Order: sequence, then structure tokens, then C-alpha cells
Amino acid sequence: MTNIAPVSPVLSRRSLLGMAAVTVAASQSGLLATAARAATVTTAANDFGPLRQIDAGPLSIGYVEMGPTSGAPVILLHGWPYDIHAFAEVAPLLAKAGHRVIVPYLRGYGSTVFRSIDAVRNGQQAALAFDLIALMDALKIRRATLGGFDWGARTADIVAALWPDRVAGLVSVSGYLIGSQKANAAPLPPRAELAWWYQFYFATERGRIGYAQNRHDFNRLIWQTASPQWHFDDATYERSAKSFDNPDHVAIVIHNYRWRLGLAEGEARYDATEATLAAAPAITVPTITMEGDANGAPHPDPAAYRGHFTGRYEHRLITGGIGHNLPQEAPAAFADAVLAVARMA
Repeated sequence: MTNIAPVSPVLSRRSLLGMAAVTVAASQSGLLATAARAATVTTAANDFGPLRQIDAGPLSIGYVEMGPTSGAPVILLHGWPYDIHAFAEVAPLLAKAGHRVIVPYLRGYGSTVFRSIDAVRNGQQAALAFDLIALMDALKIRRATLGGFDWGARTADIVAALWPDRVAGLVSVSGYLIGSQKANAAPLPPRAELAWWYQFYFATERGRIGYAQNRHDFNRLIWQTASPQWHFDDATYERSAKSFDNPDHVAIVIHNYRWRLGLAEGEARYDATEATLAAAPAITVPTITMEGDANGAPHPDPAAYRGHFTGRYEHRLITGGIGHNLPQEAPAAFADAVLAVARMA
């Protein structure tokens, strides 16, 4: 494991406790963090393979690794409210093709925990991007192909835009998702605002409490509305739902959506990065963007983001009733895109 000194908070402790008192109390026990760092390989991620832990930046990150260690690295990033099992069928396909495949839990999911009880439970976009760079450094991965959807696509987009030398290629569901608080301050047409109902719910204290109490049923509803033609069974959902029991999950999710609307502060260490991202930097690495033909979640039109990709580029529309969780609903199509973009590098 890579040992890195814990970080100090910059946000108001009172606001943090107000957002997630239960979460912080659970983290203060230190039991989960200690157990997570106790061994490189700990438990089995159900039928996905061995779950590993590594210290990276402020986190102890849980991840699955498949394929030859000498293979060209691929890192797959999930979104909210999903987990690493979104890639349970994608990862073996890539490993079989000779890639070293890394699938980490994002902060606030599964066995990924903060190494310090005082670390800020921050969900802003820059923080997750720095998590990915820290993970690559800890695993001694200089350059990787990145693939993701939802929060994971945004994180991959940011790393590709800011650190193109670390990215061999990019597969991004729903394209260019880098945002800014200033852009998010602009009101949308009523129908578009309706699609973001949960963001406004999370902006309230009622929403924070409601999500903390009902996250299991809440996230199942999101799965259903975001992928209206995906008929997943109970076992499939329950396999991923376990990751929402992470002690920091509620705090990270609430902060993410409040930060987007300018209702929560970020960390000062990311201010310069957020200023760069607010200018919508171009992505120069080889990229394939993807969209499902039945995505029920808010997502941009491909024509709106085409100009942000200035390197080799392709867009793929995946048909057949494919919704927001494209890698899990159409794993062969997603794996094929990763293999194709890796060949572009």
C-alpha cells in the first residue's frame, strides 16, 4: 500500500456536521477505515472478483483489478447511484483482450473511505478528479484509457482535459459533462428543470434527511426512471445497493449536488482547478462518446458538446432501449468502445 499523510479540512466543521452528523460519527469510529487498510486483498466483491484496498491521497480506495498486470491499463468509473458492478460484465471482456482493468469505488461508495476522521466529505467535481490521479499514482499507472458514465464520465472528462498526458483514450457516456457553478446558476426550461427534481430535493434539509433514511428505495427509483426500459431484477439492484451503506455516502452525494448549485462551499485547494474547468477546456485525447437511446436521466444533446473534443473523435448511439447505466445495460457495446479508443492511441 502507498501511505500518504491525511489532509486537513477547510470547510466549516459546523456545516459538515449539519450535513452529515451520522456519517461523521460512523467515520469517527475508525473501524471501517482500519479494516479497509488492513490488507491489500480483503473480501470478494460478490461475483465480481477480489476486492482490493490501497491508500491514495485522502482515501483508502476499494477497487477490483482484472487482467494481466503487464496489460495496457484501463480504469472504469461508475456514477450515482451505481457502483463498480456496472462494469461486472465489461471488465472481463477487456481483461480477456489483454488489458489491466481497474474498477474503483468512488468516494462515498463501497469500501472507499477517508483516511482521516477530519477530512472534508467533499463531493465537488475537482475532488473526484484528484482522487483518480491519486489512485493512478498509488498503483504506479502512468497512463490509462478511461471509461465512465454519470459522475464517472465527468471525472474521466476532467482528467482527460487537465492531464492529457495521463490519458491514452476516453470513453464518456453522455459526452462532455464538465460543469461550473456559474453555468449551473442559469435556469433551464421547465421540462429540463423537472428532470433535476432530486437536485432540488437534496438542496433542502428535508431532502438530506429523506435521502439518509430512504437511500435504498430512493436509488432504486433513480435506476427505474433513468433506465425506463431496463428490467433489472432484485438481485442486480441489491448487489449494488450495498455500496450505499458507506458511512460517507449521504454526505458526499448531498455535497455534490449542493455544490453544483453554489449552495455549499468547495475546498480552497481546488479553486484554481474549478476556475479552469469553468472555462470548459477542450479534450484533446482520442475519444468515443456514447448515448443510450432510452436514457431517462438529464443529459446533453451530442451536437452541443461535439466542439469540446478536438482530437480523434467518434460518437455512438446505442439502440435497443438502453438507458443511463449504459455499461451494465449494454456491456458488449461499452467494452467495444473502450477497445476501439485504445486502438486510436
